[in-house]
Amino acid sequence: QVQLVESGGGLVQAGGSLRLSCTPSGRTFSLTAIGYYRQAPGKQRELVAGIGSGGDTNYADSVKGRFIISRDNAKNTVYLQMNSLKPEDTAVYYCKDYILNYWSQGTQVTVSS
Repeated sequence: QVQLVESGGGLVQAGGSLRLSCTPSGRTFSLTAIGYYRQAPGKQRELVAGIGSGGDTNYADSVKGRFIISRDNAKNTVYLQMNSLKPEDTAVYYCKDYILNYWSQGTQVTVSS
């Protein structure tokens, strides 16, 4: 059962930007520590960025300097701002609540060259 709703994926040209949003689905609960993951065809799911309840962040080396993860606790939403996108960023992106172990349904991000 999907507990998180993710939005913001789509098709963009290389060098462009997209912003993903992750928020609870249905019943209300507060997001805790959140991670954004991605899975490209034929590859394992990998952690892209994470943010703790206090706002501390971490990033995969492949996205450092290009992606920014942030949270708006008033809106109970976590965002992943993706800039300078590359074709190799193409994947299905998921968000996960680490403490509650909830996943989103995933959203497709496609970057054309």
